[in-house]
Amino acid sequence: RFSVLPAMATTAHTTHSAHRIAPCGSHHPRVLQGTRRARAATSLAAFSSQGCLKSSAHSAVPNSWRRRYGGGSESLSQCSKRQRAVDTTTTTTTTNYEGVPTVTDLSGLGAVENQVGMTYRSLDALPTRKEVLAAIPAHCFKKNTAKSLLYAFTSTALTAACGVLGYLFIPLQAAYWPAWVAYAIVTGTVATGAWVVAHECGHGAFSDNRRLQDAVGYALHSALLVPYFSWQRSHAIHHANTNHLEEGETHVPAVAGDPKGDGGLIAKSKIGELPWTVLNSIIVLLFGWPAYLIAGASGGPVRGATNHFWPWAGEQGRHSLFPGGWKKKVLMSDVGVFAVIGLLAYWAYAAGSIMPALALYVGPYLVTNAWLVGYTWLQHTDVDIPHYAKDTWVWAKGAFSTVDRPYGAILDFLHHRIGSTHVAHHVDHTIPHYNAVEATEALKKAFPHLYMYDPTPVHQALFRVASKCIAVKPSGKGGQYVFTDQPLAA
Repeated sequence: RFSVLPAMATTAHTTHSAHRIAPCGSHHPRVLQGTRRARAATSLAAFSSQGCLKSSAHSAVPNSWRRRYGGGSESLSQCSKRQRAVDTTTTTTTTNYEGVPTVTDLSGLGAVENQVGMTYRSLDALPTRKEVLAAIPAHCFKKNTAKSLLYAFTSTALTAACGVLGYLFIPLQAAYWPAWVAYAIVTGTVATGAWVVAHECGHGAFSDNRRLQDAVGYALHSALLVPYFSWQRSHAIHHANTNHLEEGETHVPAVAGDPKGDGGLIAKSKIGELPWTVLNSIIVLLFGWPAYLIAGASGGPVRGATNHFWPWAGEQGRHSLFPGGWKKKVLMSDVGVFAVIGLLAYWAYAAGSIMPALALYVGPYLVTNAWLVGYTWLQHTDVDIPHYAKDTWVWAKGAFSTVDRPYGAILDFLHHRIGSTHVAHHVDHTIPHYNAVEATEALKKAFPHLYMYDPTPVHQALFRVASKCIAVKPSGKGGQYVFTDQPLAA
């Protein structure tokens, strides 16, 4: 199988295009200070391609680093057997391991303004998509329509049950606003599961029966005011161009030095970190989704100001978001969304007030939107996740620029593990979510040097991303851009 053996020069630096292994700095939860940082940097040379450590390095490297990259599953004695092939006492650039050509993995420490202590992992030698898919058991790609329908029914029934309970037991009075806020949070969180099921339909991971698949996805997404086919198309582009700085789709970062990027950097420097973080979180989580659907906010720069309801908005040439027959599908999506809006309007008219619809539907709807934006934000954004310019981006870099995070058993159940198995989802989005855990384990075993898992509690990671990931700037490693939260020097 494809393998990359790490070796780290204590004095030399390379110019490989690379990822950062782990950040060290006062703003990051995984902090190494003083001599521990130097000791850990030296000990990183003991990493093997299997994601494990020599016993001499075991105490020096934080467990979070090993967990993040899928290591630590084997005993140190097992690990040392494979380590004999690697001479970590010299500055090695290439070596051979069991007959497989390898390259340097850990190339040295790189410092980027405000993100100090970066260690990069090389992404110059990468597996092909065929090689990556071959590492996943074939049965992981098989869809079980009955099982998918059961998950769809479960998410829909739980959401409906929340709505009925709210209607029956919470008086529609101002004095009960705390109860309605709690209702919105609970119901919106539960309804996100239905959103994820429709997301699987859009990816072709629900059933081999395409008519059934699209019918379920169209119904669920329309009920949540999502234009099903429009989103299906734009989300496919997101998967095809993940973390591509020009042609990516959704959560494409602004570039420092451009007006948009400088605007955010200057705003933070003026109002301070905490106010900026709160303001940025509210803007992204509350307004990010409608802004994306209506105006293409955070979409690919090559596509301009797109609109998921009007396919003639934005670029209409080579980079058109909705080319050819997709325009008709966009209009079909509009029918479903506006039909639901019409039903909500009739509900308000029949009730003689807009309040029942606001309390029972709009509140949970906003929470569901916040969940889906938050998931996507954290899946592809962090202080140690780079983006790539056109001339250096390749599929493997994009797919493995995705990070899995710990959402806990309840959210994993409700949301079908959309955040904890997202790397496998980006490797192949037709893998049903109920097979994604096994696919994830296969990827961790085959590509421990590429798979990313961040054990940071999700709320802490969200604060870090909202605070530090404002704009990207060149890392000095050839077409790779990394996040900064400081304005560029004049």
